[in-house]
Amino acid sequence: MKTRAVITIGRQYGSGGRAIGKKLADELEIPFYDKELLERAANDSGICRELFENHDEKPTNSFLYSLVMDTYSFGYNSAAFTDMPMNHKVFLAQFEAIKKLADEGPCVMVGRCADYALADRPNCFSVFIHSDLDTRIRRIAKEYDMKDSKARDAIQKTDKSRSSYYNYYTNKRWAEAVSYNMCIDSGKLGFDKTVKCIIQALKVFEDMD
Repeated sequence: MKTRAVITIGRQYGSGGRAIGKKLADELEIPFYDKELLERAANDSGICRELFENHDEKPTNSFLYSLVMDTYSFGYNSAAFTDMPMNHKVFLAQFEAIKKLADEGPCVMVGRCADYALADRPNCFSVFIHSDLDTRIRRIAKEYDMKDSKARDAIQKTDKSRSSYYNYYTNKRWAEAVSYNMCIDSGKLGFDKTVKCIIQALKVFEDMD
């Protein structure tokens, strides 16, 4: 299938969202961006990549968030950017990188509020991947060779961080169906069928143009 869409993927930790996004990109023969988003933002902004990784999908406080969004909404010049706290710089640089990558053509982007950054794009199709907790615990425990209790803690911590980050930087709620074009249970379907379902939904989405 040839697509004109930019597919954004939100995901619960352990649901396989990244792996599913990569399979989807391979099936559609389009670029895939996960950590690559950070590299692009670092290259474009001149900020070292380690700072992007340190701030990656981690919440800031609401006061900083309001300052960032005010700056983004009303425009900013190079002097203002230079004077910003690092949280501001990382967020804005990542936001701009997402938009530039979307300008280059169809692709799959994982996380980092990409669906919100591209909300004004009619070709943006947003997906949220979820799964039941037990399935995610088993997957994380196996993948990282850890006990179930540690896998559970990692899942809860990561999901809380992603949720807080998304809720701060968007006007939507993380993991709520109304925030996305499509929500799908990878635990029930498995990765391959999840990819097939997304492709089928994409066909319907693009036929509506």
